[in-house]
Amino acid sequence: MASFLNTQLDFILFFYGLAFILLGATCIAIARIGGRDESWTLLALFGFMHGGGEWLDLTALVISDTPAFALARTALMTASFVLLMEFARQRALHAGLKVPGRWLYVPLLSLVVLGGAIDGLSSAGSIARYLLGFGGAAATALIFARYAKGFTGLTRYLAISAAAGFMLYALAAGIVVPASSFWPATVINYAWFDHVAGVPIQLVRGLIACWIAFSIWAIWGQQLVSEVASERYTQFLRRQFIWTLAAIATILVVGWMLTEFLGGIYKQNVEHQARGDIDLLVSRLAGETATVEGMVKALAGSRSVIALLNGGGHEAYERAAAIIALDVEASGAKVGYILDRSGAVVASSERAQSARAGATADRPVSYFAQAMAGAAGHQFAFDAQTGDREYYASYPVRAGAGAIVGVAVLEKSLAALAADLSEFDHAYFLVDPDGVVMLTNRPRLMLRALWPPAADQRAALERRFGTLNMRPMLEREIVDATWINFGGERDYVRRRDVANSRWSLVILNPILEIYASRVLGIVITLLVAIMALIYLLGKERWFHDSVQIERRLKLQDLARHLGLQATTDPLTGLNNRLKFDQALANELLRTARYKTPLALVMYDIDHFKAINDTHGHQIGDKVLTELAMLIAGNTRDIDVLARWGGEEFALMLPGCDAGMACGAAEKLRAAVERANFEAAGTVTCSFGVAQYVDGDSAATLVARADEALYRAKLDGRNRAAAAPPPAQAEPRIASVA
Repeated sequence: MASFLNTQLDFILFFYGLAFILLGATCIAIARIGGRDESWTLLALFGFMHGGGEWLDLTALVISDTPAFALARTALMTASFVLLMEFARQRALHAGLKVPGRWLYVPLLSLVVLGGAIDGLSSAGSIARYLLGFGGAAATALIFARYAKGFTGLTRYLAISAAAGFMLYALAAGIVVPASSFWPATVINYAWFDHVAGVPIQLVRGLIACWIAFSIWAIWGQQLVSEVASERYTQFLRRQFIWTLAAIATILVVGWMLTEFLGGIYKQNVEHQARGDIDLLVSRLAGETATVEGMVKALAGSRSVIALLNGGGHEAYERAAAIIALDVEASGAKVGYILDRSGAVVASSERAQSARAGATADRPVSYFAQAMAGAAGHQFAFDAQTGDREYYASYPVRAGAGAIVGVAVLEKSLAALAADLSEFDHAYFLVDPDGVVMLTNRPRLMLRALWPPAADQRAALERRFGTLNMRPMLEREIVDATWINFGGERDYVRRRDVANSRWSLVILNPILEIYASRVLGIVITLLVAIMALIYLLGKERWFHDSVQIERRLKLQDLARHLGLQATTDPLTGLNNRLKFDQALANELLRTARYKTPLALVMYDIDHFKAINDTHGHQIGDKVLTELAMLIAGNTRDIDVLARWGGEEFALMLPGCDAGMACGAAEKLRAAVERANFEAAGTVTCSFGVAQYVDGDSAATLVARADEALYRAKLDGRNRAAAAPPPAQAEPRIASVA
């Protein structure tokens, strides 16, 4: 499981960073609701910076790391933890607690810088996590725990959840740190956690980050619910929260599957390329040795060599030496020689090396024994004194009857092969049966143990090679092909035995390009997640605004209704006296200013008391309503009609003089006379008309119109009468029903 999850580290870092960026966006929204709250802005900046830092770690994983880039990431991580601690400090101050001032960061940051200067960036990052990461996250957990005491219901449990999340994050990010040279980082570190838990610590941190982000997001939602105070909005927000969780989880799972699919395509390409590369190296090595093997066979069949081993004299020796020299030159070998049945050198291509060749050859018994057994001999060897790597090819020399009388040997240096393969793209290793590197294009790894040697072989290896770096580069011996961690990077490794020997070739293919291909899946996942969040948040904002607009419209309708009730007669639906008085006052001001004519008509129903007495008040009310509709239907839009009181009505005619007003009143009188009022039958009305003159007030104008109405009643009712000018007006003596 741990091995598999380590191959998913890129996607783990992606969703780890996404969770903290979501936390930052949520805290910005909370800060906006609460006004200019600097502390929530600090927590938002922590989320953005810490999430961005994780994405920078992802970038380093994809495009490889550099010291400058590592320094920038360490600085960003440290700054984010400072912001987290400052959030906790400001919230504590807001709660009235006594906490240190900002001078606290000076000694803490000084220790981080000092640790980096003494022991490198890894130590600086570990110290920052111990002092600022653990301290800031633990303090923030205490702040949310304190919040929980002041909340009730669901918000309280959400605050407790956020506090628990930050406390767990304090442990995961502030205690489990990269391996460093000081305690406890030497013990409690990433490798320790990977071994104990079976999962990388980044996965645990990412899950905790999601926990924190969604807990605070839910708190923000509860604040919105309190702000809007709408049951419909509350239900919508709860449903949307569940949908958001489901959508993000689905997007991440599908995105991971897409990322794994894209990475799998490249993984297959890497495996195919590794097979091709190791086939190429084996073929190149076989080509280097094949000539030697062919020439040593020809050398063993030379009559001069057979004659020498059958007891030939000096002449036979000279001919054999010449043949050996020719074969050495033709095969590109370093030296050639003939051994008798006892293993002694009887002839060599170079006289000075005759003794040395037989004495210093590494394990001569191996290739010698193979040849004496009647087969071709093959052996790779390393000379610890000179540091040379050679290949020995041997072949039995047979007498005429087929009996083996000696062994022909050609020794070829592998230095030319090493130089030729020094520019090979990927790391390769030619290792001996104990896993010790004998040939490689990584010079600093020469004579290193590629995998742990057997315990009983350590002493023998020390005797053969002298001082040897026994710290293995791999955890176990490679059998065929597998994916491993090599030097802190993920590599695909293949091993192939070299033909006719116990040595083997191992090739490493770094999979940096696999991460690059997986980035496409990560980018697609990010874009889909952003679009989903934009849609969901936009839908929330739309619903929030629609609820607010609906509430505002209801308030406006209520205000309009209340205003209408205040200015409308409830029985007839006409303007009431208050509204009419306001309209008359405004029109009098306009008339006085612009010198335009204005007339006022007062009218009431003749013998209305008799209607009530005969038919009842309900019929009387119905007559009032029908009369109001009839008169309103025969007036202009600019005229103002109102119920003055009881059965009396008032009609204001802007732009009309006395003559025009009398004509209008006569038309209305005739219309009423012709109308049928259902249960009451025929009804008549009397009308009094008065024209505005300079100096009139609302009271005087109404009094003169009322006086004209009184005169119309005295003259027999069902008629319209105009009021004389003010000087000719007669006092009203008594009311006429």
